[in-house]
Amino acid sequence: MSNEHDKPSDSSKQPGLPVIDVNEYGGKRDGVRQSMNRRLFMQLLVLDAPPGLDADAAGAELVNLLRERNVPGVVYADISSPQGLGLLTWNDDPAFFIRDVRPLFREETLQDLELRHGFSMLGRTYSIGYEPDLEHWLLRRPIENVQDEGFPWHVWYPLRRTGAFAKLPSEEQNAILREHAQIGLAYGQQGLATDVRLACHGLDANDNEFVIGLIGRELHSLSHLVQTMRKTRQTSEYIQQMGPFFVGHVLGRHRG
Repeated sequence: MSNEHDKPSDSSKQPGLPVIDVNEYGGKRDGVRQSMNRRLFMQLLVLDAPPGLDADAAGAELVNLLRERNVPGVVYADISSPQGLGLLTWNDDPAFFIRDVRPLFREETLQDLELRHGFSMLGRTYSIGYEPDLEHWLLRRPIENVQDEGFPWHVWYPLRRTGAFAKLPSEEQNAILREHAQIGLAYGQQGLATDVRLACHGLDANDNEFVIGLIGRELHSLSHLVQTMRKTRQTSEYIQQMGPFFVGHVLGRHRG
Protein backbone atom coordinates (compact mmCIF):
# COMPACT_ATOMS: atom_id res chain seq x y z
CA MET A 1 0.00 0.00 0.00
CA SER A 2 2.72 2.47 0.87
CA ASN A 3 5.12 3.52 -1.88
CA GLU A 4 7.89 6.02 -2.49
CA HIS A 5 5.39 8.63 -3.71
CA ASP A 6 3.62 8.51 -0.34
CA LYS A 7 6.75 9.34 1.65
CA PRO A 8 7.89 12.88 2.41
CA SER A 9 11.16 13.85 0.76
CA ASP A 10 14.02 15.70 2.43
CA SER A 11 15.69 16.61 -0.88
CA SER A 12 14.37 20.18 -1.05
CA LYS A 13 13.97 20.79 2.68
CA GLN A 14 15.26 24.16 3.85
CA PRO A 15 17.36 24.12 7.03
CA GLY A 16 15.24 24.71 10.12
CA LEU A 17 11.90 23.94 8.41
CA PRO A 18 9.80 20.91 9.34
CA VAL A 19 9.10 18.08 6.93
CA ILE A 20 5.40 18.18 6.01
CA ASP A 21 3.76 14.76 5.77
CA VAL A 22 0.22 14.72 4.35
CA ASN A 23 -0.16 10.93 4.31
CA GLU A 24 -2.79 9.01 6.23
CA TYR A 25 -1.49 6.14 8.37
CA GLY A 26 -3.04 2.90 9.58
CA GLY A 27 -1.91 -0.08 11.60
CA LYS A 28 0.90 -2.40 10.58
CA ARG A 29 0.40 -5.03 7.90
CA ASP A 30 3.06 -7.72 7.50
CA GLY A 31 5.20 -5.69 9.88
CA VAL A 32 4.98 -2.49 7.82
CA ARG A 33 2.86 0.47 8.83
CA GLN A 34 0.24 1.25 6.19
CA SER A 35 0.31 4.69 4.57
CA MET A 36 -1.71 6.30 1.82
CA ASN A 37 -1.90 9.71 0.22
CA ARG A 38 -5.49 9.29 -0.97
CA ARG A 39 -8.77 10.05 0.73
CA LEU A 40 -12.43 10.27 -0.17
CA PHE A 41 -14.22 13.62 -0.32
CA MET A 42 -17.95 13.70 0.43
CA GLN A 43 -20.27 16.66 -0.12
CA LEU A 44 -23.80 17.26 1.12
CA LEU A 45 -25.92 19.91 -0.57
CA VAL A 46 -29.25 20.81 1.05
CA LEU A 47 -31.79 22.27 -1.36
CA ASP A 48 -35.24 23.80 -1.21
CA ALA A 49 -37.85 23.64 -3.93
CA PRO A 50 -39.74 26.92 -4.32
CA PRO A 51 -43.55 27.05 -3.97
CA GLY A 52 -45.19 25.52 -7.00
CA LEU A 53 -42.41 23.01 -7.64
CA ASP A 54 -43.08 19.44 -6.48
CA ALA A 55 -40.10 18.60 -4.27
CA ASP A 56 -40.65 14.84 -4.58
CA ALA A 57 -40.74 15.08 -8.37
CA ALA A 58 -37.55 17.16 -8.32
CA GLY A 59 -35.93 14.55 -6.09
CA ALA A 60 -36.93 11.75 -8.45
CA GLU A 61 -35.51 13.73 -11.37
CA LEU A 62 -32.28 14.19 -9.45
CA VAL A 63 -32.03 10.43 -8.88
CA ASN A 64 -32.59 9.85 -12.62
CA LEU A 65 -29.85 12.33 -13.48
CA LEU A 66 -27.40 10.56 -11.19
CA ARG A 67 -28.10 7.33 -13.03
CA GLU A 68 -27.99 8.87 -16.51
CA ARG A 69 -24.66 10.61 -15.88
CA ASN A 70 -23.25 7.86 -13.70
CA VAL A 71 -22.71 10.15 -10.72
CA PRO A 72 -22.61 8.14 -7.47
CA GLY A 73 -24.83 9.67 -4.84
CA VAL A 74 -27.76 9.60 -2.45
CA VAL A 75 -30.84 11.82 -2.70
CA TYR A 76 -32.79 12.58 0.48
CA ALA A 77 -36.18 13.93 1.45
CA ASP A 78 -35.68 16.41 4.30
CA ILE A 79 -37.86 15.42 7.27
CA SER A 80 -37.76 19.00 8.61
CA SER A 81 -38.99 20.70 5.43
CA PRO A 82 -41.82 19.63 3.08
CA GLN A 83 -39.93 21.28 0.21
CA GLY A 84 -36.44 20.20 1.28
CA LEU A 85 -34.04 17.82 -0.46
CA GLY A 86 -30.47 16.68 0.13
CA LEU A 87 -27.83 15.44 -2.28
CA LEU A 88 -24.79 13.50 -1.06
CA THR A 89 -22.00 12.78 -3.57
CA TRP A 90 -18.41 11.60 -3.26
CA ASN A 91 -15.13 11.14 -5.10
CA ASP A 92 -11.43 10.98 -4.34
CA ASP A 93 -10.95 13.99 -6.66
CA PRO A 94 -12.57 17.15 -5.22
CA ALA A 95 -12.77 18.65 -8.72
CA PHE A 96 -15.50 16.07 -9.31
CA PHE A 97 -17.99 18.30 -7.47
CA ILE A 98 -17.35 21.09 -9.96
CA ARG A 99 -16.93 18.93 -13.04
CA ASP A 100 -19.77 16.41 -12.53
CA VAL A 101 -22.11 17.56 -9.76
CA ARG A 102 -22.40 21.26 -10.59
CA PRO A 103 -23.81 20.66 -14.14
CA LEU A 104 -26.72 18.65 -12.71
CA PHE A 105 -28.38 21.87 -11.62
CA ARG A 106 -28.32 23.36 -15.11
CA GLU A 107 -31.12 21.01 -16.09
CA GLU A 108 -34.41 22.86 -16.59
CA THR A 109 -36.30 20.80 -14.00
CA LEU A 110 -33.70 21.54 -11.30
CA GLN A 111 -32.73 25.14 -12.08
CA ASP A 112 -35.22 26.54 -9.58
CA LEU A 113 -33.90 24.58 -6.60
CA GLU A 114 -32.34 26.91 -4.05
CA LEU A 115 -29.32 26.07 -1.92
CA ARG A 116 -30.15 26.31 1.78
CA HIS A 117 -27.71 28.73 3.36
CA GLY A 118 -25.53 27.29 6.12
CA PHE A 119 -26.26 23.61 5.44
CA SER A 120 -23.62 22.71 2.85
CA MET A 121 -21.08 20.21 4.19
CA LEU A 122 -17.81 19.05 2.63
CA GLY A 123 -15.19 16.83 4.22
CA ARG A 124 -12.48 14.26 3.63
CA THR A 125 -11.88 10.86 5.18
CA TYR A 126 -9.03 10.56 7.65
CA SER A 127 -7.36 7.88 9.76
CA ILE A 128 -6.64 7.58 13.46
CA GLY A 129 -3.49 5.54 12.88
CA TYR A 130 -4.62 2.08 13.98
CA GLU A 131 -6.89 0.99 11.12
CA PRO A 132 -6.23 -2.66 10.13
CA ASP A 133 -7.22 -1.99 6.49
CA LEU A 134 -6.39 1.63 5.69
CA GLU A 135 -7.60 1.58 2.08
CA HIS A 136 -10.99 0.19 3.10
CA TRP A 137 -11.32 2.76 5.89
CA LEU A 138 -10.45 5.75 3.70
CA LEU A 139 -12.00 4.86 0.35
CA ARG A 140 -14.65 2.14 0.67
CA ARG A 141 -16.20 2.03 4.13
CA PRO A 142 -18.00 5.43 3.91
CA ILE A 143 -19.53 4.49 0.55
CA GLU A 144 -20.65 1.09 1.83
CA ASN A 145 -22.33 2.75 4.80
CA VAL A 146 -24.30 5.38 2.87
CA GLN A 147 -25.26 2.85 0.19
CA ASP A 148 -26.59 0.24 2.63
CA GLU A 149 -30.17 -0.42 1.49
CA GLY A 150 -31.18 -1.46 5.00
CA PHE A 151 -30.35 1.98 6.43
CA PRO A 152 -32.72 4.64 5.02
CA TRP A 153 -32.23 7.29 7.75
CA HIS A 154 -29.17 9.55 7.62
CA VAL A 155 -28.33 12.41 9.99
CA TRP A 156 -25.52 14.79 8.99
CA TYR A 157 -23.97 17.57 11.06
CA PRO A 158 -20.69 19.51 11.44
CA LEU A 159 -18.88 20.13 14.72
CA ARG A 160 -15.98 22.05 16.16
CA ARG A 161 -13.99 21.21 19.27
CA THR A 162 -12.60 23.86 21.61
CA GLY A 163 -8.97 24.84 21.47
CA ALA A 164 -8.53 23.39 24.95
CA PHE A 165 -8.80 19.86 23.56
CA ALA A 166 -5.77 20.37 21.29
CA LYS A 167 -3.70 21.41 24.32
CA LEU A 168 -4.39 18.21 26.27
CA PRO A 169 -1.62 15.59 26.50
CA SER A 170 -1.98 12.96 23.79
CA GLU A 171 -2.66 10.24 26.36
CA GLU A 172 -5.64 12.17 27.72
CA GLN A 173 -6.90 12.94 24.22
CA ASN A 174 -6.76 9.26 23.33
CA ALA A 175 -8.71 8.28 26.46
CA ILE A 176 -11.42 10.83 25.65
CA LEU A 177 -11.65 9.62 22.06
CA ARG A 178 -11.78 5.96 23.13
CA GLU A 179 -14.78 6.67 25.35
CA HIS A 180 -16.56 8.21 22.37
CA ALA A 181 -15.54 5.42 19.98
CA GLN A 182 -16.63 2.60 22.30
CA ILE A 183 -20.16 3.98 22.43
CA GLY A 184 -20.30 4.15 18.64
CA LEU A 185 -18.95 0.61 18.39
CA ALA A 186 -21.63 -0.67 20.77
CA TYR A 187 -24.41 0.83 18.63
CA GLY A 188 -22.80 -0.59 15.51
CA GLN A 189 -22.48 -4.11 16.90
CA GLN A 190 -26.21 -4.13 17.71
CA GLY A 191 -27.12 -2.91 14.23
CA LEU A 192 -28.53 0.36 15.57
CA ALA A 193 -26.23 2.80 13.78
CA THR A 194 -23.10 3.19 11.75
CA ASP A 195 -21.22 6.35 10.88
CA VAL A 196 -19.13 8.37 8.46
CA ARG A 197 -16.46 10.64 9.92
CA LEU A 198 -14.93 13.39 7.81
CA ALA A 199 -12.42 16.14 8.52
CA CYS A 200 -13.32 19.57 7.13
CA HIS A 201 -10.52 21.81 8.40
CA GLY A 202 -10.33 24.78 6.03
CA LEU A 203 -13.19 23.40 3.91
CA ASP A 204 -16.10 24.71 5.98
CA ALA A 205 -17.49 28.24 5.72
CA ASN A 206 -18.09 28.35 9.48
CA ASP A 207 -14.66 26.99 10.47
CA ASN A 208 -15.97 23.62 11.63
CA GLU A 209 -13.48 20.77 11.96
CA PHE A 210 -15.50 17.62 11.31
CA VAL A 211 -18.61 16.42 9.49
CA ILE A 212 -20.40 13.42 11.00
CA GLY A 213 -22.92 11.17 9.29
CA LEU A 214 -25.06 8.83 11.40
CA ILE A 215 -26.78 6.09 9.42
CA GLY A 216 -29.41 3.66 10.60
CA ARG A 217 -32.55 1.62 10.12
CA GLU A 218 -34.62 3.59 12.65
CA LEU A 219 -34.44 7.31 13.27
CA HIS A 220 -34.95 7.02 17.01
CA SER A 221 -31.75 4.96 17.29
CA LEU A 222 -29.74 7.79 15.74
CA SER A 223 -31.33 10.33 18.07
CA HIS A 224 -30.59 8.02 21.00
CA LEU A 225 -26.94 7.80 19.93
CA VAL A 226 -26.58 11.59 19.86
CA GLN A 227 -28.22 11.78 23.29
CA THR A 228 -25.87 9.16 24.71
CA MET A 229 -22.81 10.89 23.27
CA ARG A 230 -23.74 14.08 25.13
CA LYS A 231 -22.58 12.42 28.34
CA THR A 232 -19.03 11.78 27.13
CA ARG A 233 -16.17 14.07 28.10
CA GLN A 234 -15.55 15.02 24.49
CA THR A 235 -19.08 16.31 23.95
CA SER A 236 -19.79 17.69 27.41
CA GLU A 237 -16.46 19.48 27.88
CA TYR A 238 -14.73 19.99 24.54
CA ILE A 239 -17.35 20.53 21.83
CA GLN A 240 -17.74 24.21 21.03
CA GLN A 241 -20.42 23.88 18.37
CA MET A 242 -22.57 21.17 16.76
CA GLY A 243 -24.96 21.51 13.86
CA PRO A 244 -26.97 22.47 12.02
CA PHE A 245 -28.42 18.96 11.74
CA PHE A 246 -29.80 17.64 8.46
CA VAL A 247 -32.15 14.65 8.86
CA GLY A 248 -32.79 12.86 5.59
CA HIS A 249 -34.75 9.83 4.43
CA VAL A 250 -33.34 8.21 1.30
CA LEU A 251 -35.36 8.85 -1.87
CA GLY A 252 -32.92 7.04 -4.12
CA ARG A 253 -29.31 5.99 -4.59
CA HIS A 254 -26.92 5.44 -7.45
CA ARG A 255 -23.77 3.40 -6.89
CA GLY A 256 -21.89 4.68 -9.93
